Amino acid sequence: QVQLVESGGGLVQPGGSLRLSCAVSGRTIRWFGMGWFRQTPGKEREFVAGINWNGGDTSYSNSVKGRFTISRDNAENTVSLQMNSLKPEDTAVYYCGADSKAFRVAVPTSRVEYDYWGQGTQVTVSS
Repeated sequence: QVQLVESGGGLVQPGGSLRLSCAVSGRTIRWFGMGWFRQTPGKEREFVAGINWNGGDTSYSNSVKGRFTISRDNAENTVSLQMNSLKPEDTAVYYCGADSKAFRVAVPTSRVEYDYWGQGTQVTVSS
């Protein structure tokens, strides 16, 4: 059984930084595309950042491009999201997802492409 566990969320002031981590157990993510999504009450879960199986390609939503960086450590079976210059509109529950279709070159950016999800971690940006 594949489990994803996010950590690193919290309260931060505007302009601050946070680093989210996603630890995966049950299967190696070595061949999986991975991504981060976020959701606020009453809205659909939206794509934030994704990375393909070998880390050779990444994709970001326009709202976070230049501020967030996704990375992966296949040896540790983890994926991270470094978030800088945070804004109040970044406030959301952040979810880690795994696309288990192995060796896909393209970065999975659609929610329906993901097979596994974590339980989410709250990020609140407020002064």
